[in-house]
Amino acid sequence: MARVLIVGSGLTGSLCAALLRKETSSPLYLAVWDKAGDSGGRMTTASSPHNSQCTADLGAQYITCTPYYAKKHQSFYDELLDHGILKPLTAHIEGMVMKEGDCNFVAPQGISSVVKHYLKESGAEVYFRHCVTQINLRNDKWEVSKETGSPEQFDLVVLTMPVPQILQLQGDIMNLISECQRQQLESVSYSSRYALGLFYEAGTKIDVPWAGQYITSNPCIRFVSIDNKKRNIESSEIGPSIVVHTTVPFGVAYLQHSTAEVQELIIQQLENILPGLPQPVATKCQKWTHSQVTNAAVNSPGQMTLHRKPLLVCGGDGFTHSNFDGCITSALCVLEALKNYI
Repeated sequence: MARVLIVGSGLTGSLCAALLRKETSSPLYLAVWDKAGDSGGRMTTASSPHNSQCTADLGAQYITCTPYYAKKHQSFYDELLDHGILKPLTAHIEGMVMKEGDCNFVAPQGISSVVKHYLKESGAEVYFRHCVTQINLRNDKWEVSKETGSPEQFDLVVLTMPVPQILQLQGDIMNLISECQRQQLESVSYSSRYALGLFYEAGTKIDVPWAGQYITSNPCIRFVSIDNKKRNIESSEIGPSIVVHTTVPFGVAYLQHSTAEVQELIIQQLENILPGLPQPVATKCQKWTHSQVTNAAVNSPGQMTLHRKPLLVCGGDGFTHSNFDGCITSALCVLEALKNYI
């Protein structure tokens, strides 16, 4: 039985796992490792420590589908809509630029429910707090080391974490990446920003005429959403939640600062946008060092094969573009690369 490891449980990693299980007839041991404490990657949903049903999407806010991808990836959208994982965005987002024919979708159970759906479909063994540090060649297999615990061996490895994290890996992988590939990987760049989730008690009223708003006049804040309102899940038993995304220049300027300090600055600026906000019962500040891809790898559409026997492949939006369809495209390209080896 082939042992396959997918590193990263974001959208690309989880979809790779689901597609691999679906398309492979031979028995397969499939593991997904992630350094975080939960799945989702940049499609993460945080919960209030006081009420797990009070949630906030700290990463992707909604999914925009263009007419081109509505056709090309129709089966993916249909599946998620049929399962009720995605629903059309009907709430008012002020300042949102809509192009003709585009459709927007939200995830009522939080954006991470998309990733959790694919992981469930994959039947993979999912391990959190597994931070990969080294990849070495051992007897035609990959020996993968993590921060804690013993190394494990796999026949195939797929890396879906942000590209700078691939370049930080130690071991034989450092010498297996060709000079040309290294240059391509080093050319991938990302924007950086912070997200802040604010959780409130049930019954708290946040009285604004919109569910989300793009801000153009603030040096710190780019987007604010009343997150439960955005997802159409207002309830008297569950408190509202607010999500704030900072501008990229602010994110870059404060990248090395403590999240506590950054949180304070965001809350001060939020007071200018929404004066008199009630006190939240909990907050969660998230630093997105690798937020959205600003330059993808050139000449590597969808994936990059670093080694053939045994197979080592990289995928993710660093090889396409930073959105839902970019991740689907990459997962399909990774699947194509793996098919010949399983």
